Amino acid sequence: MRSETYPPLPEKVIDDHSDPRASALAGRRALFISYNGMLDPLGQSQVLPYLRQLARRGVIFTLMSFERADAFSATGRAKSETLQAQLKAENIEWHWLRYHQRPSLPATAYDVLAGILLGQRLVRQNKIEVVHARSHIPATIALALKRRFGIKMIFDIRGLMAEEYVDAAHWRKGSIPYRLTKTMERRAMAAADGVVTLTERIWPVIRNWEGLAGRSIVHEVVPCCADLERFEFNAADRAMRRAELGIENRFVVIYSGSIDGWYLTEQMADFFALFLRRLPKAHFLWLTTGSHTRVSSLMEARGIGPKDYSVLSVASSEVPSYLSAGDAGLAFIKPCFSKLASSPTKYAEYLACELPLIINAGIGDSDVLITTENIGALVEDFSEDQYDKAFETVMRLASSSELTRKRARQVAESLFNLETIAAPRYERLYQRVLKGQDQLSR
Repeated sequence: MRSETYPPLPEKVIDDHSDPRASALAGRRALFISYNGMLDPLGQSQVLPYLRQLARRGVIFTLMSFERADAFSATGRAKSETLQAQLKAENIEWHWLRYHQRPSLPATAYDVLAGILLGQRLVRQNKIEVVHARSHIPATIALALKRRFGIKMIFDIRGLMAEEYVDAAHWRKGSIPYRLTKTMERRAMAAADGVVTLTERIWPVIRNWEGLAGRSIVHEVVPCCADLERFEFNAADRAMRRAELGIENRFVVIYSGSIDGWYLTEQMADFFALFLRRLPKAHFLWLTTGSHTRVSSLMEARGIGPKDYSVLSVASSEVPSYLSAGDAGLAFIKPCFSKLASSPTKYAEYLACELPLIINAGIGDSDVLITTENIGALVEDFSEDQYDKAFETVMRLASSSELTRKRARQVAESLFNLETIAAPRYERLYQRVLKGQDQLSR
């Protein structure tokens, strides 16, 4: 367990350079719990930027995360201590615990207990008013803290955990892990003062689930957003990366992220095989930390030679640079019930880097990106006919490349801007939840 003892927090923290709206939340104390590590790409892109935005609005954050083994190596400890100092200067006090993976249920139970014990100390020490749980395991910790101290609780539902494991064929519906997860979920929903979902589409469904049904509760939809100052098209990077890869005159389709599992790697390979037959100068750039051998095998099995694709593992800080080298962003994700609750971050990042999308139907609210915003191609099923239609759509958009890129960026700014979409919604959520806390304390 890693933690530090800090001097008492000031009653108010208002920086002359802070956001003018900060006074509404200035000095309010929140404990944010993430089961994802802050050294992991997801923590870097989908936790810290959000906390920094709210900290600028005056919230005094205590952050608890669960870090993987790499964070406890000599290099990892150095990175953690550097990040901890940076966050402290930004009004975010970070504590981290070790994440345990196996055996699954005992490891998770151990992490939950460790989180509760550390959380109890942090609530007392830092006079926490609200605990914000990012997903289900943190919600179990938050529920114990709420019951112990009577503080407010926000359940940030990042996905339907039990249904995801069933849809992925890891659990059976009705199995012990499934039932335990659903029981915990019901209790967390029943205790929550505020709920966050990633999509509009899932809210009418879970609104009627046990724990939420019949309750008046604060709710916000906050899709996965991108830091648009970091994710943006860069013409110099485009030229540099394309020269580096020897693809200066190619039409480049990019996939960025994990492979297999939820991500339909084989279907993406099938799609590009058709794309390449229609446009021989096309090139597929895979940006993934997954198995490069797996990708190469899929490509070769479809007659796609080494000159027509590249597979790279790049640092998260370099992803925007490589996205700038592309002409379209591809992502096929397994369509199933649990994915109605998903908001893929890669969609926001593609659009921010001015890439039209090639995506499949049935994933969260994302169909409207194509049907309403007209910024890419939507495949209804994984058939050659649908792939052909998608190819034609992409080529039509490519014929007015400058307008398409401008439009993609506009959609990112209007729907997935961290500063103007995510942060104000979280700010509103905190204000409404803490207003209830103020009324209770009178």
